[in-house]
Amino acid sequence: MGYVKGRLLISKEEIEEKVKELGAQICRDYKDKKVIFVCVLKGAVVFYTDLLRAIGDKVDARFDFLAISSYGASTKSSGIVKIQKDLSTDIHGENVIIVEDILDSGLSLSYISNLLRDRSPKSLEICVLFDKKERRVRPVDVKYCGFTIPDEFIIGYGLDCAEQFRSLDAVYIAEPEE
Repeated sequence: MGYVKGRLLISKEEIEEKVKELGAQICRDYKDKKVIFVCVLKGAVVFYTDLLRAIGDKVDARFDFLAISSYGASTKSSGIVKIQKDLSTDIHGENVIIVEDILDSGLSLSYISNLLRDRSPKSLEICVLFDKKERRVRPVDVKYCGFTIPDEFIIGYGLDCAEQFRSLDAVYIAEPEE
């Protein structure tokens, strides 16, 4: 079954404003500090890029990427997290912020957090743009959160359905194709 773009949930302008707010909050917390920002690929890349632009040169930002798989072509997490691309940076003794597009069940972010904590960073925080609190099965401590959203399957702004819809500049409810 395929999906189509349904009703608008969060506009481009609302996203832009929230990303600026999150960037300002991170700048206050990490002014003049070195931080390794870890993007969870692929979904978070659009948010990650805009967030780092909002931060600018107020934080000594280093980039790294982590690719995981837990959804496949499904609309729900399998609960099994596989690392497809690990970090290329040693994070021991470093300030690290994991940047993720959406926090759903908490299984993936819990796994990633534990994996990175085992590498002894100086600090480890999480920044998510979207949080589906009612779907949580594993607790995750998020310091920076953009929007709390309803339990709907969403697409756009990096979020996909079987690799489609990532390039939309706003977030929509995905509806089953008729």
